[in-house]
Amino acid sequence: MSVREREHTELPIPNGWFAVAWSHELDPGGVRRVRCFEEELVLFRTRSGRAAVLDAYCPHLGAHLAEGGRVVGETLRCPFHGWQFDTSGACTAIPYCDQIPPRARLRAFEVDERNGLVFVWRHAEGKPPDWRVPALPEIGHPDWTEPRHVELTVPVHMQELHENNNDPVHFHFVHGNPEMPRSEIELREGGRVMHMTTRHRRETPYGTFDAVLETESFGLGVATVRIVGIAEAGLLMFSASAPLDRRTTLMRWVFTVTRNLADTVGEDFVQGLQDGVRQDLRIWSHKVHRARPVLCAADETLALFRQWARQFYSEPVG
Repeated sequence: MSVREREHTELPIPNGWFAVAWSHELDPGGVRRVRCFEEELVLFRTRSGRAAVLDAYCPHLGAHLAEGGRVVGETLRCPFHGWQFDTSGACTAIPYCDQIPPRARLRAFEVDERNGLVFVWRHAEGKPPDWRVPALPEIGHPDWTEPRHVELTVPVHMQELHENNNDPVHFHFVHGNPEMPRSEIELREGGRVMHMTTRHRRETPYGTFDAVLETESFGLGVATVRIVGIAEAGLLMFSASAPLDRRTTLMRWVFTVTRNLADTVGEDFVQGLQDGVRQDLRIWSHKVHRARPVLCAADETLALFRQWARQFYSEPVG
């Protein structure tokens, strides 16, 4: 065992809403193979346009439903023997048998499609959703630009990525912000949502601005970052991450800005955030997770984040 493996505490996969695809990737009748939560899943869109996610392997003889499976009306047909499954996972037809076995069904995940993404609810204990992904008014609004989409797979547990949003100090040392940011945290919706306001000076090609970042975290898979104070522009980053396994996360971002400065600030905003991710990536890819980190008195936001994050696990975590 390497030194890094000895120092690392592996976190379990959390509960919550997680994005499994961009909406534009799935036309009616489309079928996609999805690897998420250390499981094989199948994503399909019915002819009426409803997205569904099921366990991938047919209960009959184990065929992978995304490898040759076809959408028939509101069902997905197995490529091996033609068994059909609806969006609830129930087998609705067997072409060569009128009697459907009671156990002929698949686990179905609850799906919510918002902000140009397909989300699924995952809970280790099978509990139903007790919150929803927020619908963002900026996306599709005529005063805001057409959203840009970026995705990246990183070799780190998703909590490390989300913790980054709630770690204002690293903006000074990793991203070169000229002053140490100041942050305030407020818990909302019964403690389910963490809201953080961060004030710091930000350098841009158009001058130095006193910017305010409004970050809202909805579980460990969803976050919004709104930036105000930069050249009178409105800027939004929507982050939707999914755990492929305990050490790999697929990150997806939606970027949009107000049209009044889209041709100037907008381009630099998107490029600056992508550059920032590359700076973070070097840290993420080589760090270990400290279940009980040594924190100083000024690490208040990190301590609060760690406490808040525990509610999204079915297993005890440090």
